[in-house]
Amino acid sequence: MSDIETPEQQRERLRQQEIRNNPTGNLNDSLNRANNGNLVDLVGSLGLKGTGILILVIVLGFIIYSVIFR
Repeated sequence: MSDIETPEQQRERLRQQEIRNNPTGNLNDSLNRANNGNLVDLVGSLGLKGTGILILVIVLGFIIYSVIFR
């Protein structure tokens, strides 16, 4: 097999490299991507800890909503 990268692989490699090099700016990027509705990039940009916090906030928001508007 050849070691030539496809354009998609190159974009993904560069995106992952940018995430590792600039995590703070990446949070801003991920939140802006959330406004556009791209969930895959949001979760990938936030990482495991950020994704866990996002899920926790969504679950707590749902619980509070269900208790208030019963």
